Amino acid sequence: MNPAFVTTTFDLPNCRIARNLGVVRGITVRSRSVVGNFVGGLQTMLGGNISIYTELCEHARQEAFDIMLQHGDQMGANAIVGVRYDANEVMDGVTEVLAYGTAVIIEQA
Repeated sequence: MNPAFVTTTFDLPNCRIARNLGVVRGITVRSRSVVGNFVGGLQTMLGGNISIYTELCEHARQEAFDIMLQHGDQMGANAIVGVRYDANEVMDGVTEVLAYGTAVIIEQA
């Protein structure tokens, strides 16, 4: 799937949605490691951006996004519209990240 056809909007310029295939999602569950918690704790004491947690969050979002694209490919979609992210704490230190949207088949106008 071409990432240019994955959007948070519900339409794509110069394209027509020919068919709606339904909801697609990508879910990943992540936890912090002991080392990550230690480094994050040190960075917290210094203030500013806590890069170890930023990297963890970015990696989790990218993984959820990639799984969502795979789900769309499996359904035969060539685009995904209305993409959103959600995150929930499953338990202390364990977070679920969800990427979801609507798989569609588009035709370029």
